Amino acid sequence: MSMLQFSPEVAEAKRNNIPLVALESTIVTHGMPFPDNLETAWKVEETVRDAGAVPATIAVLDGTLHVGLSEGELEELAQAQTVAKLSRADLAVCMATGNTGSTTVAATMIAAAKADIAVFATGGIGGVHRGAEDSFDISADLHELAQTPVTVVSAGAKAILDLPKTLEVLETLGVPVIAFGQDDFPAFWSASSGLRAPLRMDEAAQIARAHLVRSELGLKGGQLVANPIPDDNQIPASELEPLIYRAAREAQQQGISGKDVTPFLLNRIFELTHGRSLKANIALICNNARVAAAIAAEINTALTSRG
Repeated sequence: MSMLQFSPEVAEAKRNNIPLVALESTIVTHGMPFPDNLETAWKVEETVRDAGAVPATIAVLDGTLHVGLSEGELEELAQAQTVAKLSRADLAVCMATGNTGSTTVAATMIAAAKADIAVFATGGIGGVHRGAEDSFDISADLHELAQTPVTVVSAGAKAILDLPKTLEVLETLGVPVIAFGQDDFPAFWSASSGLRAPLRMDEAAQIARAHLVRSELGLKGGQLVANPIPDDNQIPASELEPLIYRAAREAQQQGISGKDVTPFLLNRIFELTHGRSLKANIALICNNARVAAAIAAEINTALTSRG
């Protein structure tokens, strides 16, 4: 029996050789309040379709790993109250016990690779948390990028993280970090973190070629495409940094740790920016979806031309 259940739209796309873009589901369950989460999920999927690809939102529903969700399944997930947040460590357990869970970057990459989907669009990856020298809190996303062959398009790493340390770990793990169309590494809600990205590419076709060459060389892992938020939607890093520091201090004071840290911080930043961070989040994930669809189309064209 197959480990995956494809939605009718995804199954048809695979039969007809239409490019696919994987999407995570934690943005639906842990990233935004209802109904913003549902409306955003639908908007991101439509952005992928408008760009010429098919969206494949991934989640575990009653123990089954779904690649592509119907509108009804997305709506049910968006309103669910007790949904596990799944990474590499607990994905199989959730499936084995028949439970429901949303997929993080790491779990979505695993499912995408299993489904033979080359490109995945997300908001921002996880990384090294601030204070990790004491807590050792480092996202499994970084190690997943080092071992699972999926190109991940994000607006850099989440700005609530320690970005210099995140880049150092990615370099140590041998993950290509490619800034799209600029030299600086973006910082989620801000177009620039003030840090120079290790690599730069300006065209989807170049990124697609790099993905294929990695495969031809037998290199493990994927690549991270750091796509800056559009200028009109960004919040300057200088404005955000004091708010992030305040939210992080509150999390520490309240004893919040592990998987609960990121949802808490994102919610507090939403409150402290009076909702501006949510608008920025929606803009950046849609922008990432467009770029991911373009890369997926280029990969698909290259593979088709090989026969």
